[in-house]
Amino acid sequence: MKISARNQLAGTVVSVKEGTVNAEVTLDVNGTHVTAMITLESVRSLGLAPGKKAHAVIKASDVLVAVD
Repeated sequence: MKISARNQLAGTVVSVKEGTVNAEVTLDVNGTHVTAMITLESVRSLGLAPGKKAHAVIKASDVLVAVD
């Protein structure tokens, strides 16, 4: 995974709450929950679901979710 953001937190998806356009994705990062709002298209293309390993990628004022 090549990303310029240096703040990357490895975790596991705890929940995905889908809305009309976006979804709230919560990761468990060593016992701490990190939540991000991302598009439904991103949820589907990344295959995000509870139990999936993912990363919270933090850059400036945004929190992004990425997978290997």
